[in-house]
Amino acid sequence: MIKTNENKLKLYGFNNLTKSLSFNIYDICYTKTEEDRKRYIEYIDEQYNSERLTKILTTVTDIIGAHVLNIAKQDYDPQGASVTLLISEEEVPLYVLDPSCNRGILTPIRENIVGHLDKSHITVHTYPETHPENNISTFRVDIDVSTCGQISPLKALNYLIDSFDSDIITIDYRVRGFTRDVDGRKHFIDHDINSIQNFISKETIARYNLIDMNIYQSNIFHTKMKIKDLKLENYLFEISEEDLTQQEREEIIQNLNKEMTEIFYGINVPNV
Repeated sequence: MIKTNENKLKLYGFNNLTKSLSFNIYDICYTKTEEDRKRYIEYIDEQYNSERLTKILTTVTDIIGAHVLNIAKQDYDPQGASVTLLISEEEVPLYVLDPSCNRGILTPIRENIVGHLDKSHITVHTYPETHPENNISTFRVDIDVSTCGQISPLKALNYLIDSFDSDIITIDYRVRGFTRDVDGRKHFIDHDINSIQNFISKETIARYNLIDMNIYQSNIFHTKMKIKDLKLENYLFEISEEDLTQQEREEIIQNLNKEMTEIFYGINVPNV
């Protein structure tokens, strides 16, 4: 590879690589009654409404060194929220002074916005879910960060993990397309990676069991993470351990473990 003094490729024209990070977290909670499940959903909707999610995604944009072009956000009834940010690698002026208008009105530069619609964006969707059969409620956050050029969504990975209470995490990262160096040689990736774990802090890795499934020749990387230590007090909603019998505690832990195992491996585990 031909590289500059900063250890970067000397490219011919624009960096055409597209880098996409898909980040899913699951938060799991024991909700004993129908009223508990209702209050849990209300709590989640309050904690992770579109306003807070927008702040998280805006910080992600700053971390990866991108610029926000547009924000769309929505809270849903009865539950859930979505936010979409359009971003660019370079700072783009959204308005110019149009002298043909009275008082020189600022006019939007629409073509600059449209030019980034299919290349750089960040989206988040939330999915609270409950079911009365096992008294377990789950909350899923789905985040997609897609960038083009030199900016990389992997820079924000630790921040995303730390922004949520995550029992199960699934991460997909892929690099598509190619870019050329000054000699015309194609490069299908512009950075070193053999695992998403390379970009996760050691402190976080110590808290999880991790599995990798990677297709190196296609620049596709997949990592699953499952929390190691299940402390019951962290999974009880509006109830304390002291209110439970030993048998109840064991049954709840068994149900929590079953739920996590099913999500982690993507299978339904039969009841024993």
